[in-house]
Amino acid sequence: MNYLVFDLEMTGTEPGWHEIVQIGAAIYDENWEKKSTFLTNVYPENEESFSLPALEVHGLTLDILEEAPMLHEAIEAFENWAVTTVLGHKKWKENQKPGALKRLVVCGQSVHYDINFLRFAYMDLKQPYPFSFKTIDLYQQAYFLFRLLRENGQPTSKGLSLGALSEYFGLQREGDMHNALEDAELTAACLEEVFNYLPKFKYDPA
Repeated sequence: MNYLVFDLEMTGTEPGWHEIVQIGAAIYDENWEKKSTFLTNVYPENEESFSLPALEVHGLTLDILEEAPMLHEAIEAFENWAVTTVLGHKKWKENQKPGALKRLVVCGQSVHYDINFLRFAYMDLKQPYPFSFKTIDLYQQAYFLFRLLRENGQPTSKGLSLGALSEYFGLQREGDMHNALEDAELTAACLEEVFNYLPKFKYDPA
């Protein structure tokens, strides 16, 4: 099993109007050993969709994005990187791509929000969404973990944001600005911490 942990930076919060400006991702094996990473900026076609709140989060101005690949180029590079990582070599054939992408479990923080943006991107490109429907959401996993911990009198995080979870697990962001790859790697590290709790819980039928 391979985990695809990804994060997006966008020009705002509304899919279909706002656009993706950065894709960051990392692929891990079933033991959460990192296999490969991916990061690309994306030039937004709808410059009017740039929102100030989003810019303050990621700091990706139009000047910074001027030389970035267009959406179709970024998506193709993202897919090709994922397939190469899954198959372990670059000499794969195009008919191997769908199966390789479907083998990935898609993970993220509030992952369905990012998946929704990604789906709109594929719709804009008139291409089918190629990834698996198997997903793991850090937000949901942490919510249930902390409920169990509180029931057992253990301290928990003050919140469920990526920043709060990272702080709880003793992880740190390198900079103040959001970077999609760094957020993906932080998400993976938090998921690994959540998974590490599982052996500590024992089922008592009584």
